[in-house]
Amino acid sequence: MSIYELKPRFQNLLRPLVGRLYSAGVTANEVTIAACVISVLLGGVLVKFADISALFFLLPVWMFLRMALNAIDGMLAREFNQKSPLGGYLNEATDVISDAALYLPFAFVAPFDWGVITLVIFLAFMSEFLGVLGQIHGRGRRYDGPMGKSDRAFLFGLIATVYALLGRLPAWSVWVLYVAVFLLALTCLNRVRMGLGE
Repeated sequence: MSIYELKPRFQNLLRPLVGRLYSAGVTANEVTIAACVISVLLGGVLVKFADISALFFLLPVWMFLRMALNAIDGMLAREFNQKSPLGGYLNEATDVISDAALYLPFAFVAPFDWGVITLVIFLAFMSEFLGVLGQIHGRGRRYDGPMGKSDRAFLFGLIATVYALLGRLPAWSVWVLYVAVFLLALTCLNRVRMGLGE
């Protein structure tokens, strides 16, 4: 089970907005690039000011908006004939860049450290890479969970909210990321298994 399975309902809510964006001349690639640029800028601000916990309220807000933009660029591409090879590359590359930028600030927030955050970033990258490889075996892009992109956005948004509210994170919260690491590894295995059609 993954939050990703709620995506069709989310898309239905966004469809009127997508139509208006198309009418205004907005393209899928422009939305994709804009989401990545904002993610990198926000990540940079939170790295520099990681000790100002209140700023981390921005992260769950942006995580939600980013999920909306990710849905919007896909709908523009599919439903308004904007699919392109460049768009495919941009979609995958900007996702992993944005993830890394938004997870990195937590390396500067106790009790987390560079080791566990680097591991999360690496496994998040691997899960997306292995999901793309499913296409090679004719199984399509794999989005299998249990720790897909939407699930990670929810988790880090929740952690950021707790940090913003309390001004610190409990010592035991590092174990939440260890569980996330385990679930990310399981996600990687699931995507390989489903990509092979087993």
